[in-house]
Amino acid sequence: MTTELRMLRLSEWDKWYKGISRAFGGFEGEERELYRELTEIDRSLAVWDGDDVVGSAGLFSFRMTVPGGAVVPTAGVTMVHVAATHRRRGVLRALMRRQLDDIRAAGTEPLAVLTASEPTIYGRFGYGLAARQLDADIDTSRVRLHVPPESDAVRLRLVDDAASATATCEAVYEQRVTARPGMLRHGPGWERYPLLDPPGGRHGSTPLACVLAEGEDGEVRGYARYALKSEWDEHGVATGSVLLRDVEALDPAAYGALWRYLFGIDLKPVLRVRNRPVDDAWLHMIGDDVRLCRPRWRDALFARPVEVGAALAARTYSRPVDVVLEVVDEFCPWNTGRWHLAGDESGATCERTSDPADLALSVRELSAAYLGCTALRTLGHAGLVRELREGALGAASGAFVTDLAPWLPHGF
Repeated sequence: MTTELRMLRLSEWDKWYKGISRAFGGFEGEERELYRELTEIDRSLAVWDGDDVVGSAGLFSFRMTVPGGAVVPTAGVTMVHVAATHRRRGVLRALMRRQLDDIRAAGTEPLAVLTASEPTIYGRFGYGLAARQLDADIDTSRVRLHVPPESDAVRLRLVDDAASATATCEAVYEQRVTARPGMLRHGPGWERYPLLDPPGGRHGSTPLACVLAEGEDGEVRGYARYALKSEWDEHGVATGSVLLRDVEALDPAAYGALWRYLFGIDLKPVLRVRNRPVDDAWLHMIGDDVRLCRPRWRDALFARPVEVGAALAARTYSRPVDVVLEVVDEFCPWNTGRWHLAGDESGATCERTSDPADLALSVRELSAAYLGCTALRTLGHAGLVRELREGALGAASGAFVTDLAPWLPHGF
């Protein structure tokens, strides 16, 4: 069989999306309509076998926060699939090759990021684990929460229809975007993504609700969006749960007030927390009761530099760094070579050099360290980063570290 890889046409969207839905099993109704609106046709690829779509890959034009607070143009890889009938024929490799070549040709995005349904797939294309997420199931009947005393002055206001508070919540979210590496600035339409709530996916829970935290002046300082699920055991004892979708706040008082509210909802002794930063503040508001929260982390965001020099110069460094990196990038060979990185908290430069290398690593390890998710020293202990000049690994590792862990607030 012969296949054709080409850019999607607007008239072909339904067939393209049908192939993706067949691969992932769903995405209809509200979710389908939102993806139709968000799809960037001129950045979407389809592989055709006759009239059938047998592979796909798309890009979203994001702006993502990097260490130091800069919000950098970033290509968000999405809608990647290969039909089960066309596996092991180089379809995925061809899609990844064309996609990265197109990003580079455009010349505006030094980074590419993705979320992975199968994390083992993307390492061979240079993507490294760049951010993790924290999940937890908190036994609120036993865990003691300690909030700042200023939380007592915060007024909470319920909004039954979470969508009606979208603009208010977005104003808070926008102020939080630069606070943590990995956060995405919302372009048009993306304010609706965190609100996706198809009835078929609720599994017995209520529609999304929202609670707003207001200061004494009436200004909204935070919000939490959540659903409730009522359950009872055979003895009539409530075993229901609060399903937290997201929570953001501009100060510790509002943050504490929101968590106290979530802990105190009647007849719901479990607070199910999904996708929070691995160093989220609530972990330090529960004393030593961590075991009762059943915390666990999982992969969230994978990233790779499309242009090593531009990517490393786009972020800042927590301490002065002056190092020559010998980078190997087999999939994007234009990145292979020696790069002189010099910078500090105020900015950085990264240019090609013929000077002797201080550290040697692959682009995958550079990707894992880029947002501060994994320390270069840790990768060195694993034998994945080689120190060629004594002391270079420790100095560079400390410079790449961030004071807040990177975090992707929602998928795409």
